[in-house]
Order: sequence, then C-alpha cells, then structure tokens
Amino acid sequence: MPTHDPDATVRTLTRRSFLNRGSTGIGAVALASMLNDSFAADDERWTGAIRKLHHAPKAKRVIHLCMAGGPSHLETLDYKPKLAEMHGKPMPESFTKGQPIAQLQGKALSCFGPQHEFQRFGKSGQHISSILPHIGSVADDIAIVRSMVTEQINHDPAHTFMNTGTQISGRPCMGSWLLYGLGAETDELPGYVVLTSVGGGQNQPIAARQWHSGFLPSRFQGVPFHSKGDPVLYVGNPKGVSRESQRGVVDAVNTLNGMHGELTGDPEVAARVAQYEMAFKMQASVPGLMDVAGEPQHVLDLYGAKPGDGSFASNCLLARRLAERGVRFIQLYHRGWDHHGGVKAGTQNTAGLVDRASAALVKDLKERGMLDDTLVIWGGEFGRTPMAQGNGRDHHIKGFSMWMAGGGIQGGVSHGATDDLGYNAVQDVVSVHDFHATLLHLFGIDHSKFTYKFQGLDFRLTGVEPAKVVRPLLA
Repeated sequence: MPTHDPDATVRTLTRRSFLNRGSTGIGAVALASMLNDSFAADDERWTGAIRKLHHAPKAKRVIHLCMAGGPSHLETLDYKPKLAEMHGKPMPESFTKGQPIAQLQGKALSCFGPQHEFQRFGKSGQHISSILPHIGSVADDIAIVRSMVTEQINHDPAHTFMNTGTQISGRPCMGSWLLYGLGAETDELPGYVVLTSVGGGQNQPIAARQWHSGFLPSRFQGVPFHSKGDPVLYVGNPKGVSRESQRGVVDAVNTLNGMHGELTGDPEVAARVAQYEMAFKMQASVPGLMDVAGEPQHVLDLYGAKPGDGSFASNCLLARRLAERGVRFIQLYHRGWDHHGGVKAGTQNTAGLVDRASAALVKDLKERGMLDDTLVIWGGEFGRTPMAQGNGRDHHIKGFSMWMAGGGIQGGVSHGATDDLGYNAVQDVVSVHDFHATLLHLFGIDHSKFTYKFQGLDFRLTGVEPAKVVRPLLA
C-alpha cells in the first residue's frame, strides 16, 4: 500500500503556486464584494466612494467647454490698453528674461497689441472682447478668472495637466475623479460623456487619455459620443436581433465574466460587467437622447444648432440634454484655437463658432432652473503671448483667462489680473490645482481628504503641493 509522504506535498506547494491559489480565493472574495456593492448590479448604479460629503454641495454636474488650442486671452477676456499702446515696440526684457517661451525662445520680441476692441457688458460692466458679444450678454452670470497659470507649454501635456493635475500621462482626469467620488445620477447613460467639434484654426489632436480613468477602475473613464452619424459605435442591434435575444447575450457574457473573475481575481472584471449592462441600457436611451430634432425651433435658434451637423452648437444642446438625464461630467472639446499666425481673423472665426452656443447654454440652463446646480466652465489649456509671432501669438503659461458660471459660482465678477502687458498673472493668482480644489469644493468635497491609494501612495487630483479654494468666486 502506498504511503503518503507529507514532505512531498510541501515540496510541490511552491511559493508561486501558494500565491496563485491564495490570490484566487482572495480575488473571488473581492469580486463578490464588488458585485454586491452595486459595482455591477443590474438594478443599481455606482453611488460614489464618498459616502458622506465633507460639506453641503452647490453643484451636481459639470459642463466643461474646452477651448482646445489655447485661446488668446488678449483677444477674448483680458483687456490690455497698455499693450495696444506698445504695439510694435520691443517687449521689455524685464518681462521675458529667463522665462519659458515656446517657439519664440531666443528671438527678437516685439509687443503685439490686442487685435479686437473690448466692450463693457451687463450691469457688472465686465470687459469682454467684441468678438464674443453673446458671452457678453451673460456677463452678469459668469465669473471671469484673469489670473490663471499652468506648468506645461505644449498642447498635449498642457491638456493633461489641466485634466489630471499632473503632466504624467496615465493619471485619472477630473471627470473620472468626480464620477468615482460621487457616482452618477443615471444608470442608462455613462456618468461621463465627451463630445468634440472642430473649426476656426489649427485642429490640434486630442488624445483619448484626456478622459481616461488612469488607475481608477475603467468604468469611470469618459465615453466619447459622436454628434454626427451613430452616436456610439454598435449602439443599434443588427437586423434580426431582438432586444430579448440581446439581453440573453449580455447575461451569458456577464456570467462568463463572473467565472473569469473568480479565477483571476481581476477587479476590472466588475467594471467590464457594469459596462456590458450600461451598453445594453444605452441601446434604448441614446437614440432618443441624440435626436434633437424634437427640440422647439426657438431653442435650436438660441444655440444656432442644426440637428446632426456635428457642430459645437449642437454639442452644447446635447450637453444640456445629457445634464437633464443625470450625466455627472460632460466635456465638450472645440479644436480650433491654435493661432500662431493670423490671430485677428482666426480668433474672430473661432469665436463665431462657439460664442452663441456657449452663452445659449448658460441662458437655457438658467431658464430651466438648472444653472444653480450645474457648473459651466469655459477655457483652454493655456493662453497666448503678448509678443508677436508674425501676425499671431505663441503659447503662454504665465497668465491666461477662463470663465465659470452656475453651480455655486458668483456671477458678474472678475477675479485676478495679469500685468499691464498681459504677460504675468500678478494679482490673486489661480493655479490649475486651485481650480481643481474649487471644482471639488463646489461638489461638497474637501480636496485634501479625497484620495485613492495606488501602488502604496495616496493620490489626489490636486497633487501634493498646497492648493486653495478660490473663495471670492463662490456665491
């Protein structure tokens, strides 16, 4: 009769096999925990990692109008009569010596005056460029920040820094942070949606990592929608496939994914299950959402939108419809603000594509009683130099402008200032991390307490450097 050799059993239980078997059991427990915690339940949605907000929130959702390419603050929101007086004269070296300048480094620098007139708008009398008359019409509803600074002088890393708070690719963007912390208000649409449009200038590409979830679970990444053609690939079933049969396919796939999760202990399996469920629900909800033809004509006229044209105007109208349906974070990129040459005509052309709809969004939300808890943000990744680059302007990070409205923001105010030539932010400087801290504050989140442990470190959107809430902007 063979005898059992305990030493042989020990020898066969290698370190690798022990860890593999152990992690499988732990992974199964973790998967079950996540599935039971509404991470992928059919009838529930992710309700947020922050179970109790740090203070009372003002905002419920964000519509971020990204003016991609770096709009010139000197032709849009920052009135500089002194720069106009200095037009064509040498740029004082005291401003630029030792400073990072993108393509003008080492070249003779001359002042380039504002190419458009500025006007005072509203009861607040805010100075806004004449090429943005519609935004001027909501001057009393917006807060203009004229003292923004950033750390990245080229487009892609500057977008990355604006979105994630770091130049290091692969970190979660602010939309993903917010969705992870608070969850969505809908289970039929993604909590974070991205729309893009082009026109008016150089169309710098926008990398998909700008709306990626980084080290957060993938269910929190942004989902690109197309405002022209099919809004989402494969949103419709092929001919002969009924909704009932599609339901069966989804159930079968999710069962297989669950079995795979038990074997691997991969936390992304739960996200995959949730994404299949979301995709199934989107097949019913998205077509009605994207059909703006049913909007009253006066609303289409307000935005300047034409159904199905893929324009920024149509995207703004879609943003309002997404907000109504509970989407937490909506990001609209308009690629057309990179004006190294021909800045006068270029800014006027691009402004003509975004001005009316940007203001219409504020007006429409206000009329529907949604502006009070919807934060609207308008701005680019950096500004442009006060020095000439031929008849254009180079990239600039030392001072630029953006505006915000609704969601707890005080209307009719201007915050901060650049110097007389629009080069350096010199008064009430606002960093990108300050912007992020303020964004989170409006949602009831203390940025210093909102962290996610990854590879042994506690990460946060606002990084490790001190960041402050810009309280003068708050209503």
